[in-house]
Amino acid sequence: RSSRRPRCPSTRDSRPSRPAQIAMTVVHPQSGWIIVLSFSVALLLSGIPFPGWLAPFRPDWVAMVLIYWCMALPHRVGIGAGWLVGLILDVIRGALLGQHALALAAVAYLTLQTYRRIRIFSPLRQALSVLVFLLVEQILIFWISGVIGYPPRDGWYLAPAIGGMVFWPLLFVVLRDVRRHFQVT
Repeated sequence: RSSRRPRCPSTRDSRPSRPAQIAMTVVHPQSGWIIVLSFSVALLLSGIPFPGWLAPFRPDWVAMVLIYWCMALPHRVGIGAGWLVGLILDVIRGALLGQHALALAAVAYLTLQTYRRIRIFSPLRQALSVLVFLLVEQILIFWISGVIGYPPRDGWYLAPAIGGMVFWPLLFVVLRDVRRHFQVT
């Protein structure tokens, strides 16, 4: 007679086997290009003007895409990606080199510090967090502009953050569906 008691099925180790763990971490080769393509589309959208009265509320598409990817894939998109995309944005807009890079790196840092809490929110609640991140970005950009002698011309310089908050739920759903369709991990 054995002194060992049979294990109950409910007490078995619930961790997946080693092959299942490996299968869950497969990175698809096209997944990096999806991230780059989404940033490229965001850069293109940032150059498209809005109608006259909506112009001040044009969201910062690049910052919003950065926030999404930092929340969805924090191990792949982070502060370095924010800095690089910010430098590209500085060159495209003819801004002081590093101005948008610093602001987007700060946004990426804030997103990476809070993504575990934010990504469990509904897209509407996430929009409030995105508003805060975009306000930080806008304040940094206009603070740097003021330091170099280009203060804001009007009081609408924080309006893009409000536009970003409004468009966030739509952008979130579109990027989430793209990420799931192309299995970006």
